[in-house]
Amino acid sequence: MKKILLLLITLALLVTIVAWVRYGGGQPYANLSTAPVIGPGAFEEVLSYDLPIGNVAVSASGRVFFTVHPEARPQGNKLLEFVDGASIPFPDGRSQQTLFDTVLGVVIDQYDRLWTIDHGNHGMRTARLLAFDIHTRELIHDQVFDEEIAPLGSFLQDLQVSADGRTVIIADASFWRKSPALIVYDIETATARRILISHESTSPENYVIESNGRVMSFMGGIVSLRGGVDGIALGEEWLYYGALSGASLYRVRLSDIRDPSIPNSQIKALVERVSKKPLSDGLSIDRLGNVYITDVEHNAIFRLDENGDLRTLIQSSRVRWPDALSFGPDGWLYVADSALSEVVLRPRSHIESSAPYRIFRVRLDTPGTPGQ
Repeated sequence: MKKILLLLITLALLVTIVAWVRYGGGQPYANLSTAPVIGPGAFEEVLSYDLPIGNVAVSASGRVFFTVHPEARPQGNKLLEFVDGASIPFPDGRSQQTLFDTVLGVVIDQYDRLWTIDHGNHGMRTARLLAFDIHTRELIHDQVFDEEIAPLGSFLQDLQVSADGRTVIIADASFWRKSPALIVYDIETATARRILISHESTSPENYVIESNGRVMSFMGGIVSLRGGVDGIALGEEWLYYGALSGASLYRVRLSDIRDPSIPNSQIKALVERVSKKPLSDGLSIDRLGNVYITDVEHNAIFRLDENGDLRTLIQSSRVRWPDALSFGPDGWLYVADSALSEVVLRPRSHIESSAPYRIFRVRLDTPGTPGQ
């Protein structure tokens, strides 16, 4: 019995060490904050909801769509539109359970198609890309990804659509599999490929997030929340991206990554490091090429201008975890506050008691492309 007990203890210790090496640890990250360009009072509350909000997308006419964050384990509606002061299921209530599993990313392209990405519970179920006509509410595109594109442990969670409506780019943060990548999907041919798999530009670094006084490390430090490529922003020429737990913002030309004749080995050499950045979730870009980056540790949004100057744009304790960004009409930049420090590995009672969860917006002097 002593030998068996010793063996079990040894195995448990080995498992703990392997788990810590793969998932745990991490060091604090530097605070890059500067004096905010805009005061916190410029934030306007758009809506509140009783469950954590995932991503937001705003149409050219100002219609606001959002997902409920899958980490909140929602049982009811998962994709909604804010209409006349109420959040109503989109495309309808009956479709919520048949169309959506763990839907998170949402974006509207320039053809008023609303795209959603569902990671299928970290690849344990089916990852799925859908598109809807926002005027008719009709489902117009439905693509299921196999395990080659969305393997077990993947986390497909953010997406962008090219201006010509031909290509969808999806970020796989890969929290558990630890093989983050970008997915390039050709809409016309319904074909996809994974690129920059575990490349330094898509991979997390050894930083642990602290948000609103909570260090995002669990089980005595054995597991830390460290994600790979998360936010992505797509301009006319460049795709900008960075890891949730990464210190750098990168870019690569859209024309290069959607050219199937360029192998992955060559794409790696085409990646450019643009700038340092905070530990971030969502990204967006305006029509002048300024890149907007959320800072999940300091309740802020940064702006990187065309000259490479990185500054805090706005900071407010009202925004607990600035998650996704989306431009609406008239220069309004919307931010979904998922408050993930109150959500990840929290019991339902805590999530409910931390409500409401909100979407805010701030008006900027440079317009962006609505929906993106």
